[in-house]
Amino acid sequence: MVARLRAAGSVFAEDEARLLLAEAATPAVLEELVARRVAGEPLETVLGWASFCGLRIRTAPSVFVPRRRTELLARRAAALLPPGGTAVDLCCGTGAVAVAVAALASPGVLHAADLDPAAVACARGNVEPVGGAVSEGDLFAALPGTLAGRIDVLAVNAPYVPTAAIAMMPPEAREHEARLALDGGSDGLDVHRRVAAEAPGWLSSAGVVLIETSRPQAGSTAALLAAAGLEVAVEHDEDVDGTIAIGRSRRMEP
Repeated sequence: MVARLRAAGSVFAEDEARLLLAEAATPAVLEELVARRVAGEPLETVLGWASFCGLRIRTAPSVFVPRRRTELLARRAAALLPPGGTAVDLCCGTGAVAVAVAALASPGVLHAADLDPAAVACARGNVEPVGGAVSEGDLFAALPGTLAGRIDVLAVNAPYVPTAAIAMMPPEAREHEARLALDGGSDGLDVHRRVAAEAPGWLSSAGVVLIETSRPQAGSTAALLAAAGLEVAVEHDEDVDGTIAIGRSRRMEP
């Protein structure tokens, strides 16, 4: 098994073999899992789960797999959420960020949303058991109107890969994850522009929006938030190689 995985390009063939062995109930199931992995399917979708912030997150075929770098987004969102506050995981994929926020903080209201029906179905299996709700739709149009002006922490992992760069991504991503979860437009910032423009109207008076981005794009993402009237900062975590742009509301309560 290790030899087959290594020949297929697995750098951590021994570790993957142990995980596949632990997941398979029978030799026939094991062979099926190994065959899927050797064919290039992401290990996390073959296993049916991904490790994220020390939690086991359910995955599904074609749904964006949680990356370790996104743990920065989740942990900062949890740290900034006031007790009993309202948290939203926008472009949620599996809902990993929402689940991590629920585990690390004490949200009073927890909501997640995504445009992809497969992602929404997967996220519901992860988010609803921890007390959250998941809705389907295009960015803020997916959210209940009652959340407008009430979101304390808005965590966003929108697609930010420039269209031309998708061809250079690992096959696991470009061939097995939905393109709409990857493609950020010509410069990677199309969805960030839309989020930044609409976010201020959804944040509470002390609300915060956090957007995962890349190091080269961070200044541009931060500039979009600043243009929307938010106080901005950029944070990077070397341990997970994660980068986020943060925008804080300047809106005062009447």
